[in-house]
Amino acid sequence: MGASKHLSNDLKTKIIQHHGLGEGYKKLSQRFKLSVSTVRNIVRNWKTTGTVLVKARSGRPRKISERQRRRMVRTVTVNPQTSSKDLQHQLAADGVTVHPSTIQRTLHKEMLYGRVMRKKPFLCTRHKRGRLRYAKAHLDKPASFWNKVLWTDETKIELFGHNQGRYAWRKKNTAFQEKHLLPTVKFGGGSIMLWGCVSSAGTGNLVKVEGRMDSSQYQQILENNVQESVTKLKLRRGWIFQQDNDPKHCSKSTKAFMQRNKYNILEWPSQSPDLNIIENVWCALKRAVHARKPSNLTELEMICREEWSKIPPTRIQ
Repeated sequence: MGASKHLSNDLKTKIIQHHGLGEGYKKLSQRFKLSVSTVRNIVRNWKTTGTVLVKARSGRPRKISERQRRRMVRTVTVNPQTSSKDLQHQLAADGVTVHPSTIQRTLHKEMLYGRVMRKKPFLCTRHKRGRLRYAKAHLDKPASFWNKVLWTDETKIELFGHNQGRYAWRKKNTAFQEKHLLPTVKFGGGSIMLWGCVSSAGTGNLVKVEGRMDSSQYQQILENNVQESVTKLKLRRGWIFQQDNDPKHCSKSTKAFMQRNKYNILEWPSQSPDLNIIENVWCALKRAVHARKPSNLTELEMICREEWSKIPPTRIQ
């Protein structure tokens, strides 16, 4: 059957028709330029099955049974962090020996794929309720409301902080050529802490934080930069101040400072940095800064200020 299964069904049908007219195997082999054994196999197959079609073979039986497959899917659905090795051990307890790639292929057929877990702040029930309450209260706010918000935050920018995980095209055995290496310095080569603010109209002031920020230094930064940024960004009367729930932002002295200065503060749910648009601005700033490869902290601060001023309002909007 080896050669006959590659022949067209039309040719096989013609062979059967001529055989029905009384032609023998040898004559048929000469007519169709096939070996006698091939003609014989075609005729035998037709006599046995009543068709010239080659039926599909069942193939090698699956090692993982349907019941075991369902159990695997149930296991990874309940605990998505279950590894292929864990499932391999589970099957081995049933007397089934398979390679981890077999397990992965089985799960892929169920549209389950191994992916790097996204990192997010831990949210307990209280945090989730707070976020839901915030979402319901602000979901239908018009653009005019958000255009009045001054978004604020602090961030740390390391001198060599973005050098991890980069790729380079190189040939084999050239990994240690200088052009293929990333410079590393202990503890990131130093870093600076920045406070900044933005609104839909653009970027406000950007300030370097000296040392460790406490409530008094935070209040000093606000006093020197918030009103100046509000004026620069042309925020109208009734503008809204946004900050997260960092302890120095919520201390008694900071609250008293904001009451004295009549800050209209935007309610903010705990553990929710992903809701603050300035996080996206920080990301854009860090990419732009590290693309210029600053060599020291003074240069790092200077480049931060330059790139901050270049961020267009359309990007923030």
